Amino acid sequence: MINVTAFSNLWEARRWASLFLKEHNREEGVADLLLMDLMSMSKAQLLAAMRDDFPQAVQDTFIKQIYQHVENGTPVQHLTGYAHFYGRNFTVSPAVLIPRPETEELVQLALGQIAQEFKDKQPVKVIDVGTGSGIIAITLKKEHPSLQVQGVDISADALNVARQNAQELEADVEFLKGDFLTPFINAGQKAEVIISNPPYIPPEDEASLDDVVRLHDPGLALFAEDNGLAAYKRIIEQLPKVVADSALVAFEIGDKQGGAVKNLLQSTFPNVEPKVVQDINQKDRIVYSWV
Repeated sequence: MINVTAFSNLWEARRWASLFLKEHNREEGVADLLLMDLMSMSKAQLLAAMRDDFPQAVQDTFIKQIYQHVENGTPVQHLTGYAHFYGRNFTVSPAVLIPRPETEELVQLALGQIAQEFKDKQPVKVIDVGTGSGIIAITLKKEHPSLQVQGVDISADALNVARQNAQELEADVEFLKGDFLTPFINAGQKAEVIISNPPYIPPEDEASLDDVVRLHDPGLALFAEDNGLAAYKRIIEQLPKVVADSALVAFEIGDKQGGAVKNLLQSTFPNVEPKVVQDINQKDRIVYSWV
């Protein structure tokens, strides 16, 4: 390991880390993210402080984190303890999926559809299925405070993270433990919006995943049997018992699952015409429909 006294300033630390990351086929930008967190600086502040002294105690932590990321694939978000999503910081842990930028597009679409279709209706109830860290449920509530939002997950550890995020972000969201929509069916509850980013990676694809994902995201949130469609089938099978008279159903999907998820919705709701939406990278990423 490098001599921890080698860095006289932030520029030297950043240069070493960037080169070390590149040499080991890791993203060079990880260096800036860790430095910004450790120094409590924005990107602009960090760049302006490149010639400033780099405190020894912070050096030790920085070097350790860089090695953890390079050698073990430990995600930056696990090193810092939080992930950025839709303009907010969310606590994350190995118990939950690290938020992806694509999921922000799912939230944005849902907000647009809700604003368009439920202008005068109060209240509008939302269920986030497989809520994980609570990013979707909490973001919807923060962006549209009049919504009544609940999140459900089968993982007690994930729900602990979600509740912590709701408390830290002052979001009035209820989180329930259960298998997909079962708690709401048992309670006889209906909802105007059902939204979900369920597990959708086929288990046979596990070996092809980046080690940052494969070794550190929970398998429960990643993998689904039946070519990655098992969770969609289960949720869609339950939908008729939960959806209100007019309801939005919106899923994040794998980029090759658009047709299959669309067909699943149509098999349960023959009169609907689900839409497949591409993400910013022109890959199929969302299927939604009014049912």
